[in-house]
Amino acid sequence: MQISGTTLALIQLGAVFFGLGVLGRIAGRIGLSPIPLYLLGGLLFGTGGLIELHEVEEFIHLASEIGVVLLLLLLGLEYTAGELVTGMRKSWIAGLLDLVLNATPGVIVALWLGLGPTGAIAMAGVTYISSSGIVAKVLNDLGRLGNRETPVILSILVFEDLAMAIYLPVLTAVLAGVGFMAGLTTVGIALVAVTLVLIVALKYGRYVSAIVASEDREIFLLKLLGSALLVAGVASAVQVSAAVGAFLLGIAISGATAHEATKILEPLRDLFAAMFFVLFGLSTDPATIPPVLGWAVLLVVVTTATKLYTGWWAAKRAGASQLGRARAGAALVARGEFSIVIAGLAVAAGAVPDSFAALATTYVLLMAVMGPIAARVVEPVMRATVGRKAKVQVDPNAE
Repeated sequence: MQISGTTLALIQLGAVFFGLGVLGRIAGRIGLSPIPLYLLGGLLFGTGGLIELHEVEEFIHLASEIGVVLLLLLLGLEYTAGELVTGMRKSWIAGLLDLVLNATPGVIVALWLGLGPTGAIAMAGVTYISSSGIVAKVLNDLGRLGNRETPVILSILVFEDLAMAIYLPVLTAVLAGVGFMAGLTTVGIALVAVTLVLIVALKYGRYVSAIVASEDREIFLLKLLGSALLVAGVASAVQVSAAVGAFLLGIAISGATAHEATKILEPLRDLFAAMFFVLFGLSTDPATIPPVLGWAVLLVVVTTATKLYTGWWAAKRAGASQLGRARAGAALVARGEFSIVIAGLAVAAGAVPDSFAALATTYVLLMAVMGPIAARVVEPVMRATVGRKAKVQVDPNAE
């Protein structure tokens, strides 16, 4: 029996979607983010895996690009311009500490492994930024949204997301191999764009929201998705990064429109973002992972410690208790979607060796699992530690 290319593509795509659904169900049952399992799924069916999905590779590539746009769009929808400005004002010192402590290990390991300056810049972003999605889900699941340290955590995440609006254009310029002046121009355009969007969102956000709003859900979805892809495409054309364009559009949409947009777009985001994680797994040869596994574990240990310290220090400045400080640090540990976005840009540009994709994949796999676990065990560990110290103080002879 002969099977046409279209038929085979439908079979493969159906198998991918169904498989992702099963993996997502498993992740939900064990209380973890589905991202590590999506990456593993890509590893199994990509280069060097069990089966290579040649018939749907082009579709998955385009879907993954849409996934990045939707990820950043919905991230922007979570914030108002006022919240961003206030968060920056309150958290810039902690944000800078976070940047230095967590980007530096990625740079050092990348240079040591011979990944070059481009690989070092990309790896700095991979190890720096926490997963806003995983952090928010864990805080909600554990009932910690009303805790005293939670505003500190959120303000650091705001700083990281704004830092990405500057970092991504820099990375895009480096990956494109543009000259120094062209790179400065790209960064300048990004800075101007961010500033203008914040001003527009603060003063005229209701007009932007009115343009995309509609009482008809179908029209609303079409206008939202169309405007996001248009803005992302224009941003990419001027070397600012499609992801940044989508993020800025999300910031400009506010109020009830932003709330409704989030509800409408979330299922689409989850679908296309899953394709993005699968694509990154597909582009990574499992055979390249063992040589970098030790380095990935080292990065996990170091950057877990640096995130813990960042959260502890920031929460201490806010007057949180020792338990609150520990919770803040543990909440920031997880890396996930945006680390893969950064790594995906580098791999797609062909500017980094295969070992970079293997290192980034392994690191994110471990950190996406480590983050929720750390957030859950930090309280019992701290209570046990504090209780043991109190017992020692009461009984000097206690061992």
